[in-house]
Amino acid sequence: MRAITLIDGGTYNNTERFQTLFDDLTEGDELVIPSGVYATGALTLKKHNVTITLEKGCRIQFIPDPELYPPVYTRWEGVNCWAMQPALLITDSSHIRLRGEGMLDGSGSWWWQQAVVKKKQSKPITDLEHSFAHLNPGFEEQASGGGGRKSQFLRPPLLQIHQSRNVHISGITLQNSPFWTLHPLYSKQVTIEDVTIFNPEDAPNTDGIDIDSCRDVVVRNCIVDVGDDGIAIKSGSGRDGVVTNQPTVGVVIEGCTVRSAHGGAVIGSETAAGVRDVLVQECIFDGTDRGIRIKTRRGRGGEITNIHYRSLTMKDNLCPIAVNMYYRPGATDPDLFSLDPQPILDTTPSISNILIEECTAVGATSSAGFIVGLPEEPIRNVRIVRSSFGVSNENVTAIEESEMYDGLPAIRERGIRLRNVHLHLEDVKVLGVKEGFVVEEGVAFDS
Repeated sequence: MRAITLIDGGTYNNTERFQTLFDDLTEGDELVIPSGVYATGALTLKKHNVTITLEKGCRIQFIPDPELYPPVYTRWEGVNCWAMQPALLITDSSHIRLRGEGMLDGSGSWWWQQAVVKKKQSKPITDLEHSFAHLNPGFEEQASGGGGRKSQFLRPPLLQIHQSRNVHISGITLQNSPFWTLHPLYSKQVTIEDVTIFNPEDAPNTDGIDIDSCRDVVVRNCIVDVGDDGIAIKSGSGRDGVVTNQPTVGVVIEGCTVRSAHGGAVIGSETAAGVRDVLVQECIFDGTDRGIRIKTRRGRGGEITNIHYRSLTMKDNLCPIAVNMYYRPGATDPDLFSLDPQPILDTTPSISNILIEECTAVGATSSAGFIVGLPEEPIRNVRIVRSSFGVSNENVTAIEESEMYDGLPAIRERGIRLRNVHLHLEDVKVLGVKEGFVVEEGVAFDS
């Protein structure tokens, strides 16, 4: 390797120096980045069998300037498109280790302020946004989320693992992400352990970990405290996701603590290619809006099946269990939320084979649970066993805060809301309410 010196202090742009160090790596090399604050633009690692170690006190500070994140073809909120390059992009790589006690810092504050402004735009304004509009014809009509598609201000995630295999991320801290924080995409055999992720609770669209159209992923002993979903599993959105047809299969999430987040362990809402064979166990969801969360709707597509939640502790949530097929954000078509059966299409989602066992929730402030399927596609084979869910009578929040939904009638009871679902209950306690279950139409209990 050439003798390249990084310049400390947080003001000098080290992009070329970092990229040269990355490009010079050969198989078996380890790059050690020492203590210091190193400012940089977007970086790309495209290697095999290399290790990058961030020593204690090392902070790689990504500069908040869109011009430093050139367009790359990626997936942004579930849709394949051109967007700003991830701050650190690991792509077409294998046997990669990113480890240590150092930090990646996305300098998110500037990006979040811009995102709030851009969300009010109905069209691109800047030259960069117009360039993305040219690259992404029709993107604003895609079944994407609400993070900036109309303006084409397509912020970069902090760390993306793209089309790679055997990637191990351990020990590091990720904070202040411009957008999603850690995004494994189209990858397999990814392990994320002992990673700490922090974004302020009001930082828009700053999910912690988004496992997107991947296979064989383990997330272990991580701490997540963010402004959107904590640990989410996805597989593309709408027609684009159906055509891409890369499901997420074989995910284990264990021993993690999620604090501030819209959901602790989340599936969706981008589910078009399906999600199956997921185990979430021995996690703590402390103060998350929801603990167990599955969210989708008509038009999102995908089969969600064989999902197992075991030995979870949930505290002070709005709603500990939320399985929602009437998910509201980013949608305007009222037919998506009709209470009448609609034709089943290849973009109609399905949910089946959900096991929740030995889970405990205390201090829920909105309701004990929300499990609502579609009349044309009920949720099938939900089993809840040896679990208890407690509702608080202090610091009560509106029942409507249980989930982000539209089209459903208002209710006043705060037990577990059930609609269009087939389920089996065994030794389940709902505490703090008169009626443990709010049973609406389309509910079938299995003996």
